[in-house]
Amino acid sequence: MGDDVQIKVVDEGADDEQLEVLALLLRQELLMLDVRSVEPAGEGEAPEGSKGGLAAIAGALSVSMAPGLQALGAVIVVIRDWLRRSAGARTVKLSIEGDTIELTGASDDMQKQLVEAFVRRHAGADV
Repeated sequence: MGDDVQIKVVDEGADDEQLEVLALLLRQELLMLDVRSVEPAGEGEAPEGSKGGLAAIAGALSVSMAPGLQALGAVIVVIRDWLRRSAGARTVKLSIEGDTIELTGASDDMQKQLVEAFVRRHAGADV
């Protein structure tokens, strides 16, 4: 498993500013885990005159963590708990090395099986 997990908060009714607020709320919860960092994700060059080197993507975070089943599993648990407490039909897309899974607040067995398969694919030697 790579050291970075890309997270994207998706809410059909939200604009970029609302997505940023949602991502920052999720970021606060993820920072309580034993992760190296949780930072706003960027892509491409920032607009001229801005302070950052990369343009931030609304609602996107990059989580740097130690490889393994425990770290990835903890991130997914926090995201699913956050989604369950959220109002609306919000989802979070979690990507590792181009492999993406979409998490919802639903607690159905199919999603649980998909999450477990995703974690196993990226858990490395911990399996």
